[in-house]
Amino acid sequence: MATTTYTGTPVAGPAAGTAPAPAAPGRRARTGFGLLGPRRGRHELSAAEFDALALPVADDGVVIGTDEHGAPAVLGTGRPVPFDIVLVGGVWTAQVLALRAVGTGARVAVETGRRQMWTALAQAANTGQQAITLHDVGRVPPQGPAVHSPVLVVRDCGVRPPRGRTGPAPWQSVLTLLPYPGPTTPRLTARADVVGIQRVSPDEARQLGRAMNLPPHDVDTLSTLPDGVTLWCTRTSRTYVTMQPTEPETGLLGAARRMD
Repeated sequence: MATTTYTGTPVAGPAAGTAPAPAAPGRRARTGFGLLGPRRGRHELSAAEFDALALPVADDGVVIGTDEHGAPAVLGTGRPVPFDIVLVGGVWTAQVLALRAVGTGARVAVETGRRQMWTALAQAANTGQQAITLHDVGRVPPQGPAVHSPVLVVRDCGVRPPRGRTGPAPWQSVLTLLPYPGPTTPRLTARADVVGIQRVSPDEARQLGRAMNLPPHDVDTLSTLPDGVTLWCTRTSRTYVTMQPTEPETGLLGAARRMD
């Protein structure tokens, strides 16, 4: 008996001088690849079907609270494109966002003129590595953001923040914290990708309403928002988000508050 060698288990071949059996109709013999297995559809897409292939990456980011329906609200700070955020509100909310960004694997650089308000947070987060770094105003060095090391820059520079040396970039988002609207607010909100607004005075609410194209009901609501509630909006969409701190966040930062 002659033997034919395959990559799989050797299988006995036909006796010498005997013609091989014809292949089954519609199937051609394969040499050197073992026995034919079950026939299944190939995992392939045609060119016309390729556009339907997508990955669910729109819901990743920092959980900033729950929306009006009780569903988690997520702010995608780690993006392959520049992302600019403006928050008109209190430092407490910005600190919770920074702490949660660290929890997602991001590095946080805080540019601030009130370092004492961020020192405890940085010390708590920097366990084994420099997850949160503090910098004086205008002194933030290049952060070197990358897909495996995204960066969130928090600018806590008062109501008139100077132009930053480190701006939005791929995998680097910038959050500008404004305690209340000021002369630079229209310029900052005009270029922002998303704006968060906490409780403000009625006059300030009207100013922000014009800038963000808010309907009258939302303009009236802004002056009555409870602590911990933020209206996150663009010029075409908006949602109210309630931030509920976890026990460790409450122990470190205290309860939700609008004023510092």
